[in-house]
Amino acid sequence: MRAAVFNRAISGFEIGWIPEPEPGPDDLLIQVKRCGICGSDLHMAEPGDWQFRDGAVPGHEYAGEVLATGRDVSSFRPGDRVTALPATGCGHCAACERGNLILCGEANPVMGGFGELMRVPAISAMKLPTTLTSADGALIEPLAVGLYAIRQAAIKADDRVLVLGAGSVALAAIYWARRAGVRRIVAMSRSTRRAAQARQFGADAFVCYGENEQPEVVEALGGEADVVLECVGRPGFLMQAIGHVRKFGRVASLGFCMAPDPLVPAMAAFRGVSLCFPLGYSLGDFQYVAEHMDAGHVDPKSLVTSVVTLDEMPAKFEALLGAHGETKVHIAPG
Repeated sequence: MRAAVFNRAISGFEIGWIPEPEPGPDDLLIQVKRCGICGSDLHMAEPGDWQFRDGAVPGHEYAGEVLATGRDVSSFRPGDRVTALPATGCGHCAACERGNLILCGEANPVMGGFGELMRVPAISAMKLPTTLTSADGALIEPLAVGLYAIRQAAIKADDRVLVLGAGSVALAAIYWARRAGVRRIVAMSRSTRRAAQARQFGADAFVCYGENEQPEVVEALGGEADVVLECVGRPGFLMQAIGHVRKFGRVASLGFCMAPDPLVPAMAAFRGVSLCFPLGYSLGDFQYVAEHMDAGHVDPKSLVTSVVTLDEMPAKFEALLGAHGETKVHIAPG
């Protein structure tokens, strides 16, 4: 089969032929219809300790159609449209007991959406409702990231929420914060390019970073932020989040920064700030997202700004490593 294969020499991808996956008795063989390029994919293409291994075929925001099932699989059949958690776990650790398999110490990745076919353990898979397309299905994972973070940050309806960033993770967080009935939501980014999209997803106001950002945020929120959601994932933004939150407020870091991020603990301590670092989700979160997508609020497919073929993917990925105007890019491998 054809796949986008990571080449460490170029810190990017090349299209190549690799062996087709061989499903076991408890697995599904799926044809990938859509797969999103995640911000973490971009981070892991950069040189460093977290870089993809040579020859890797990533892709964890996927949806596809079942082509075949293992002999012990009874809950799926060929033709079913599915998505899946990007990992399996040991089944008995604290993470697995919570259903958050990607935090299991023995987690096995279920990735490969940058290729035409995938082997997916049936235990990690979920059928898509008939009302959802494959494009919808490939958005369930990033939307679940935002849902999990909102829950972990213990956001309440009377909270004032500031969201740092306006990418897909930030928009997903805004989406669920608005559905939680949050009193006031402000998005903040370096430019107004995504201001309209942030408002579409539920932000009440949009502020640009700069010398006057503090008073502008307070004015837009009607007070200091009770909760700040850091969704950028670059050094310096965690400290920026702490500087915006009220005393005894909460900061949740969703940005998944993979580099050292300087932090002055005393500044957080003098504000009585609580920090959390949400990562993951459960299959139940996936099901909740699927059931509530596009239920009279906003069509999540508006996150997708480009759809590329497998052949077009390497050039698009390289463009995403620099300055770009995309929100979510989807690959359509087959």
